[in-house]
Amino acid sequence: MAFEGSLRGCRLALIEDDAVMGESLLVRLSLEGADVRWWTSGAEASRSLPAFGPEVVICDIRLPDDGGEALFDRLARHTPAPFLFMTAYSDIEQAVRLMRAGAADYVTKPFEFGDFRTRLERLLLPGAGALGPSAAMRRIEAQLLRLAARPAVPVLLTGETGVGKQVCARFLHEADPVSGPFVVVDCAALGGAGDGAEAALFGETGMIAAAAEGGTLFLDEVAELPDRLQPRFLRLIDERCFAPTGGGAPRPFKGRIVCATHADLRGLAKQGRFREDLLFRVDAAGLTVPPLRDRQEDILWLMHLILRRIATETGRPPPAITAGAELLALRHDWPGNVRELRNRVERAAALTEAPIGPADLFPDQGDTAEGFALLADTRDLAERQHIRRALARTDGNVPEAAALLGISRSTLFDKMRRLGLARDGG
Repeated sequence: MAFEGSLRGCRLALIEDDAVMGESLLVRLSLEGADVRWWTSGAEASRSLPAFGPEVVICDIRLPDDGGEALFDRLARHTPAPFLFMTAYSDIEQAVRLMRAGAADYVTKPFEFGDFRTRLERLLLPGAGALGPSAAMRRIEAQLLRLAARPAVPVLLTGETGVGKQVCARFLHEADPVSGPFVVVDCAALGGAGDGAEAALFGETGMIAAAAEGGTLFLDEVAELPDRLQPRFLRLIDERCFAPTGGGAPRPFKGRIVCATHADLRGLAKQGRFREDLLFRVDAAGLTVPPLRDRQEDILWLMHLILRRIATETGRPPPAITAGAELLALRHDWPGNVRELRNRVERAAALTEAPIGPADLFPDQGDTAEGFALLADTRDLAERQHIRRALARTDGNVPEAAALLGISRSTLFDKMRRLGLARDGG
């Protein structure tokens, strides 16, 4: 694994049929200390690449025996490694489709090796892009990675229902290589559990004991934590120990505490419905997960991620999805956030054999979901996503994004106005 800008010891898979380009990359990457395996065809890579276990797959988008999309579809089922595609300018639309399908990045030929190396290093960071390609989720990912090294600091994840707070908590848990179990406590269910709730939590073999040795205790909907249990959690955080229910000496707690809520904890504390001192403890490191409607770059990425998971579970190729369905998904407000998206995609995949269309994804919208996507709409969709990606990569710097896209700054401003894109790329 690479750290601090080093490729030393990294396993890189290279799929490139051009002898000059392949040899050049093989030599340069090997000089950087990487363990590089080079294949010149999709068929060769399909046979032996998964067994190599690469950390990143570098692949030409055009091969003599395979197209980039077909090869990615085949290989992505057998390796979790991110894919970095190399493409000619004329193939950018295909590269954008690959990004929608889950590829991590692409670089346009010819490229500077320094830029290529920087992108590789970014993909080699732990969990890079694991929560989504949007700038907002990449920021949250970076903050969680920093917090992974500080297990004693409680983390509070806030945001609307269904935005993926538990996914973020699991990401934080898995970013710690010495983590014990991930223990979920549904605080909303504790109120009706009576005295049994305290035993289930603080007993000798309870949930807190399970997470005590380097695990993660995830308190979901912490705003619903019963009043009688709040003092015990306050002590758990303050003293990093707990007294087992039923007696016995206090036991140290060496785990991580992560809380999540969609409620306004500060408002509840002012109303006397949540202890203010406990609020200050659990909110030592607070992160807000934005709603899906505010991170459009993640919508198609999540859809294709879910479809690939379905393909893995069923052993069948991932269902295709039409441009019209994608366009409608980008226009939808997603009041139920990621949870709603997952439910819609899973239902559509289960009920149709053909490519998923608008009516499959939004059957509740009736005839308004039907119809064929206009060519202009499809083109605008691809262009909007491509510009968003360029803006995200340059942290919203329009001149840099324009240079990356190969257009003038004024042209990019015109396109952003026409496509309804804010200057920060949102």
